[in-house]
Amino acid sequence: MIFVTVGTQGRFDRLIRAIDEWAGRRGGADIFAQTGPSDFRPEHIRSAPFIGADEFRQHAEVANLIVAHAGMGSIITALELGKRILVMPRRADLGEHRNDHQIATARRLSEQGRILTAMDQKELHEKLDQLQNPTSSERLSSEASPNLIRTIRMFIEAKNVRFDDKDVSA
Repeated sequence: MIFVTVGTQGRFDRLIRAIDEWAGRRGGADIFAQTGPSDFRPEHIRSAPFIGADEFRQHAEVANLIVAHAGMGSIITALELGKRILVMPRRADLGEHRNDHQIATARRLSEQGRILTAMDQKELHEKLDQLQNPTSSERLSSEASPNLIRTIRMFIEAKNVRFDDKDVSA
């Protein structure tokens, strides 16, 4: 089963549409998507706009693969459960977010080999085709390692990350 999640903060129709098209081409794919506040109604996958935390966790636990936006909650949950995760970051130039922090997050974690990343629909479809039989990945501890904390701190300080025009310091 593939679990798709876009979080709750906004639309991400580009991802849901791409998954729905892929499922339609493949036929019979077992996919459930949490679509967020979208007007797009998928034809080939099961979906709900919002689900509770318990249902989210249940879908994540039974999934062979998680496909998500590059939100840290989705990524951390997948890593904690030892699930492979394929992320498509939201893009500011397409009006999907106010900045490109998801692209930076996806690139950094992809470089570390923790996640798979697709930047567009074509790449998403290619990676989904390659992941016919997804396997589990190494589980991430629910406690952050000192190295992870140090890496996140360095990333934030180096990028001088800004949210809502306020500096965020580690």
